[in-house]
Amino acid sequence: MDGLFGDEEAVLLLLIILVTLTLIVGLSDILAPVITSVVLAYLLDGLIEKLKSWGLRPGFALALSFSLFVAGCAALMLVVMPMVWKQAVSLFQELPNMVAKAQELLGELHQRYPDILTADQFNGIVTTATNEMAAMGQFLLSFSLANLLNLAALAVYAILVPILIFFMLKDKRQILSWFASFLPASRPMMHRIWQEMDEQVANYIRGKVIEILVVGVFTYIAFALMGLQYAALLALLVGLSVLIPYIGAAVVTLPVAVIAYMQWGPTNEFFWLMTVYLIIQAIDGNVLVPLLFSEAVNLHPVAIILAVLVFGSFWGLWGVFFAIPLATLVKALINAWPSAKELPAQPNL
Repeated sequence: MDGLFGDEEAVLLLLIILVTLTLIVGLSDILAPVITSVVLAYLLDGLIEKLKSWGLRPGFALALSFSLFVAGCAALMLVVMPMVWKQAVSLFQELPNMVAKAQELLGELHQRYPDILTADQFNGIVTTATNEMAAMGQFLLSFSLANLLNLAALAVYAILVPILIFFMLKDKRQILSWFASFLPASRPMMHRIWQEMDEQVANYIRGKVIEILVVGVFTYIAFALMGLQYAALLALLVGLSVLIPYIGAAVVTLPVAVIAYMQWGPTNEFFWLMTVYLIIQAIDGNVLVPLLFSEAVNLHPVAIILAVLVFGSFWGLWGVFFAIPLATLVKALINAWPSAKELPAQPNL
């Protein structure tokens, strides 16, 4: 053990990890715009490198990429989010009617099959649904009030994040050189881990954002063409569900099926929509994910689920988003950490 932690680079790396984790856990609210900027800068850096490979000058590639980013944010805030918010408010207003309709369906089921759904079970389901409805209403009300109180902070972030992104992209080499100046001149283990993680994290972020956009857009087009209510809201949920491997797709299927059933009932439209939805999920899992993440480190599904649960409990949505890169980092650290056999023998005292 003394030999293992006698390696200066290993001890320094361990201290860096501990300090970084402490800062993220303790100052997550303050560092949120910085973390967001780093993620988006990683995304745009890939676009800049691609434009430079096509012959564009670095300054023009940076300006074009940043302009596309600003235009995309403007479209998101001015077009997509108002549509989603309007549909979310409409859905909340429609919830009492949907609950009443569900009660009618349960009542019919109870009358047809009294042995399957007893009176006590029926009353219990109705009571639970009513209580959940009231709790959801209180949550949405408190959530809306909290957002109103944070409008000033959101406005600051809307200005601060683009500024941070621009300078992170413009001065990327200087920033990395400044961080490297605090590290030992000889750092082979850190260099191996950095090379692996830099490529992995960048590919993961770009691939995940592309996956969210592709799945969300095609889901919205399919739902809108088939006339499903709340198509934009459901498409947003389906797109964001890809952040949580395996679990997200299973969870988001429930609201899609419930809203479609409430709109159409057990008709051909309902079954066609669910078929199209399952086809989109199958294409995402069997075509899009292998195509976007073909270079990703192979992790066992159990390891991925554990990473989502552990890091999600620590850092919420950010932990879920970075679960796979963080699990890859842990794997890279284990593989690169010097073993007792690799270290020079310590003299006996």
